[in-house]
Amino acid sequence: MYRKPRCAGLPYTAAMPNNIGRFAINADDVPRARNFYQKVFGWTFEPWGPPNFYLIETGTEQVRAVGGLLQERRELVPDGRMIGFECTIGVQDIDETIRAIESNGGKMIMEKFLIPNVVTVAYFQDTEGNVAAISEPAKE
Repeated sequence: MYRKPRCAGLPYTAAMPNNIGRFAINADDVPRARNFYQKVFGWTFEPWGPPNFYLIETGTEQVRAVGGLLQERRELVPDGRMIGFECTIGVQDIDETIRAIESNGGKMIMEKFLIPNVVTVAYFQDTEGNVAAISEPAKE
């Protein structure tokens, strides 16, 4: 009987990178959400496929694989335990981004906090109620 060879220590993975390939933002009002992300983060949107479906371009830099975290489920919004994946968007100026989020219909749900020598992080809700984080690298 043929058996597929297993990778040492990870019997369920293939011999290829399993990097995050895409993310999706779910929205009740797609034009409103599109406007929010365009204005706050400068992302561009290209119509693709069915109505109200867009490819998102977050930048032009080639970046390394997305790093991940595994953590205990949290409740960042009252009575709203996090379900699914949590996204963190890297920014150059967290204070400027917080102002942009608030002035474009988003809401900060956790004050910014510093992880010393690593990053400053803050959590927000977009115009559709989705929760995400922003992070600014620590100043050297």
